[in-house]
Amino acid sequence: METDPIIRVTDEKQINLPAEVQSQLQPGDEYRVIIKENCIVLEKITHPDVDLDEFLQRLDELEPDPSQPTLEEISEIVKDVRRELWSNP
Repeated sequence: METDPIIRVTDEKQINLPAEVQSQLQPGDEYRVIIKENCIVLEKITHPDVDLDEFLQRLDELEPDPSQPTLEEISEIVKDVRRELWSNP
């Protein structure tokens, strides 16, 4: 019959993790600490792997946004904003 590992808090408020817990940890791992009424939970934070080439390929495959302004429209907007800013002292 297996039992859950037990840890003790030292006088310095530190804990030593049992070997079976340490074996699950890797350098650089990050954990979120969740504090509830009678328990403290460590939840591993996972970061999805991002493949830049795959991302750029998927970006290229997207249809153009029909509501995206043209460069001419953007230029006009910038000119209008500049005029407005310069006319207000």
